[in-house]
Amino acid sequence: MPSVHGYPEHSFAVFARDARDSLTPNETQRTTLIVAGCYIVAIAILWHVPYLSAIIYPFKLLTVGFHEMSHAFAGVLTCAHIHSVELDPDEGGATRMSGGIPWITLPAGYLGSSLIGAVLIACGFNTNASKIASLAMAGFFLFTLWWARRSWITWLLILGMSGLIVLFWFIAGGVALRFLVLFIGVMSDMYVLWDVIDDTISRKVNGSDASSFAEICGCCPSQVWGVLWLIQAFVFFAAGLIIGIVAFKQSAEQQKIDSEHFLPVPGSDNGAMGLLPSALTTTLVCAAATSAVLLRRW
Repeated sequence: MPSVHGYPEHSFAVFARDARDSLTPNETQRTTLIVAGCYIVAIAILWHVPYLSAIIYPFKLLTVGFHEMSHAFAGVLTCAHIHSVELDPDEGGATRMSGGIPWITLPAGYLGSSLIGAVLIACGFNTNASKIASLAMAGFFLFTLWWARRSWITWLLILGMSGLIVLFWFIAGGVALRFLVLFIGVMSDMYVLWDVIDDTISRKVNGSDASSFAEICGCCPSQVWGVLWLIQAFVFFAAGLIIGIVAFKQSAEQQKIDSEHFLPVPGSDNGAMGLLPSALTTTLVCAAATSAVLLRRW
């Protein structure tokens, strides 16, 4: 008689083999992981080197924007009234709101920005996914401009980032855009890790999210919440890498073919670089139109 235990054992072996295959990166994914590792090293170095830190300064501000907009979106979901979102040239920010649920809105800054970073990291494994992520960031930019329309640095940041995204979209059929999205994702999660350590673990900053949350809870000091948020940021970072490996198994050649049929670069067969001026002009026209609408409402 056949063993009744054979089928479960066989099923587990098949499941284990499939899981191993899914989690084993292919050549294209290994290249992406190496680039992500280089990003981590480069960001860690540039972060602390005077003058050279200016290279990543705009991306620092962008991650601050992710943080503050996460507060704002959490406020909207909890019926808060958002008065303004502010970005500071000194790499700080503030979201002013009334109402809402502080238990949700306060931790949303770190949770949201690390989640955004993880999503961008996962999308950085695939060209078409990076295109979708760029469109999502465009929507994020519009919401940011609406709530931070009085901040000149926000206007400069978003216009600059929009132009950079369009430029990279046109390079190598979107391959450059993929690595830009990956960089922004790594930068966002790295900023969360560093900010949590700097504000709550290595030193206590009065008025930080962790300090305010500790006052509301009354059960744990801000350092405890900082450690918990730090662990969560690590988990999100790892999840972004794992999802990217599991979900996007296409080779570089297959991604190129797929990219040509999904939001392709106009005229790519005849040299896309020649269309950069017109594309950037279109972007500036759209930005000017958006500015006019917002300034009228302002």
